[in-house]
Amino acid sequence: MRYLILLLVTMSIACSPQSDSTKTIPSPIIGTWELIASQKTQEGQTETDDLRGKRMIKVINATHFSFMNHDLPSETDSLQLYVSGGGPYSLEGDQYTEFLEYCNYRDWEGYEFTFTVEFRGDTLIQQGLEQIEELGVEQEIREVYLRTDQ
Repeated sequence: MRYLILLLVTMSIACSPQSDSTKTIPSPIIGTWELIASQKTQEGQTETDDLRGKRMIKVINATHFSFMNHDLPSETDSLQLYVSGGGPYSLEGDQYTEFLEYCNYRDWEGYEFTFTVEFRGDTLIQQGLEQIEELGVEQEIREVYLRTDQ
């Protein structure tokens, strides 16, 4: 009888669902995102960006981010606006920090920018301060992205 009880206890432990500590839940920030709304506040003045005729995407993988922003083709030069950059990032809780390693505005390279991020379904809201004292840049930004890789 003792062996039967021991056998049943051993079997119940063996058959219990085990947590797999090697499984990781993918970060919700990983993906491809398209900018759908953008605001900048400088010196107390808030300006909503007109995104008509422009397109910006942000691609984030497990270690790096990149962004590409340009105007859409028209009868005139389709590269009147072109901005791109990228580098490593960190995400701790809702604090997302971009380390801008590459940027077509070379003076912005080497700076880091920390934002608060919020996820609402397939929407990413990113807001925070972009500040580069040497360049006189100090602007609060709020960007809203829609996931495009689903």
